[in-house]
Amino acid sequence: MKVTRIAYSKNLNVGKCQQLEEQARRLGRVRSQVWRDHGSLAGVGVTDRQIRDQWMRNGTADTFGVLANAWKETVRDAVGDIKASREAAKVRVRKAIWRHTSDKTERKRLCAALKRDQWSEDPYLARLMRQHWQRGRNHVVNQIVVRSDDYRTFTLGEGGDVWLTIPSLLRRRVITVPLNTTIAPAGTLRLILRDGQVEVHFAIDDSTLKSSRRPCGPSKVGVDKGYTEVLVDSDANRHGRELGDLLRSESDFLKIKNARRAKIRGIVEKAREKGDHAKADRITANNLGTLKRNRRRNVFKARVRSVTFTAVHAVVDNAKHIVAEDLTRHFTSRRKLGKNTNRRLAAWTKGVTAEALNSVSERRGSALTLVNAAYTSQVAPCCRALGTRKGDRLHCTRCGAVWQADHAGAINVLERYGDPDITLFTSYKRVKQIIQERADRRRTRLPVQDSSHRCGERTIRSEQQCSRNRKQ
Repeated sequence: MKVTRIAYSKNLNVGKCQQLEEQARRLGRVRSQVWRDHGSLAGVGVTDRQIRDQWMRNGTADTFGVLANAWKETVRDAVGDIKASREAAKVRVRKAIWRHTSDKTERKRLCAALKRDQWSEDPYLARLMRQHWQRGRNHVVNQIVVRSDDYRTFTLGEGGDVWLTIPSLLRRRVITVPLNTTIAPAGTLRLILRDGQVEVHFAIDDSTLKSSRRPCGPSKVGVDKGYTEVLVDSDANRHGRELGDLLRSESDFLKIKNARRAKIRGIVEKAREKGDHAKADRITANNLGTLKRNRRRNVFKARVRSVTFTAVHAVVDNAKHIVAEDLTRHFTSRRKLGKNTNRRLAAWTKGVTAEALNSVSERRGSALTLVNAAYTSQVAPCCRALGTRKGDRLHCTRCGAVWQADHAGAINVLERYGDPDITLFTSYKRVKQIIQERADRRRTRLPVQDSSHRCGERTIRSEQQCSRNRKQ
């Protein structure tokens, strides 16, 4: 498995930065042309080498103003992005096929045609792909992809920082970039220019990381992603408790900061309406910059990732098998939570949590299984019935037991693993119907005919838990 590492430039002068920005701007035009010509149905089955050969024959390559290796690597990278967006759309199309098609033979035929990129020949698949795969546009004008044999690294003295030499816009002319690391990057490099600084992204083997040599635990746990903490497992352990305070403080700070910037922007607009452009330009240059804001945002993202990965490592220390909810689908809430709560929840970093679960579990040898997330935090584990949610508390409507909502969600996630009725693609409406049917059977003490032996044991344990709660 490969993981990405980032090295940053150190004391890069203005001249070199301007040369790199001009090169990235020209390569951005190459990306835009690839997306414009091959970002839809016309790009299905077309490889980057075919695009390169065509551009070299018709003279398009001569209009770019960059070296051949630079624009060829950009074409390859853009074609890879187009393919990734198409494959992401196929995931949603497969879910739609499972929802609307019950015939196994038809499902197999449609999925096979989708996998072989023959969906344009089928009207149903073509309609789904048009719905879920929107034509993309390029907005990247700050990246340079450098091939592994097209750059050189060296150090000044033993144990010194690494210097990176990359091609410029002119032949046999190079640009030397000082880096803030003693480890030389290897493989294909991706240079990203942000705020006068160069980020060098490169991939390394995860076996070289210290965390890859840490063994995983022996148990099997379910985890629920939260907001006040990163994860809560089925054993009621809370991991990454500082995440909620971190997100709350940053969101409240941005609220005040953006309100003040809005007032300053109002002053600028009034000055331009009066014709005082010098005042407007002066305020914009000195009071509406983005350097400090971007620097703070990068620090905040780094802290969130550190807290999240530390919490996931703590879970893997005890778990050989992790069962987590699939939150790739969007869920809309009808509850009116208020502006402040909605603003804080908008910064919820579930994408970082999902990335950490995938990366850490794979590196340390722990299995990760995703299950359907519908109603996992609304079912009381004691009676397996839908409860009443009040804040972070879940009240059982049958026995009156009170659960911590995230802990209840983790238990339900663990028990949903291997559920014969609720699969990963079962709609939330059908999930709710199944939960209510099972709760009604338990209340009337009717046997569940389509349940396994394990489900029967769960029912007995839940009834015993209910009786204990009533006695208390």
